[in-house]
Amino acid sequence: MQKANIQLETLTCPSCLQKIEGAVKELNGIDKDSLKVMFNASRVKVEFNENEISIEEIEKAITDMGYEVKKSRVKAA
Repeated sequence: MQKANIQLETLTCPSCLQKIEGAVKELNGIDKDSLKVMFNASRVKVEFNENEISIEEIEKAITDMGYEVKKSRVKAA
C-alpha cells in the first residue's frame, strides 16, 4: 500500500468535497476507509494499492471533475 497526500486548488464549497470523495471512492485499488478530503486544507489523503492503481490515475479522476491538482506526495504506508 502507498499513502498519497494530494494538494488541490482551494475548495470553495462543501459539495466540492463530496464530489471529489465520490470520484476517488469509485476507483479500484483505493482504501475507502483511509480516504479523507480536507475542505479547509484543500487536500486529499488516501491509501491505495499501487498494483491496482497509480497516483496519476487518482489525480486524473480529480482533474476530470474539474479540480486542479497542485502537487502530490506518495510514500509507503
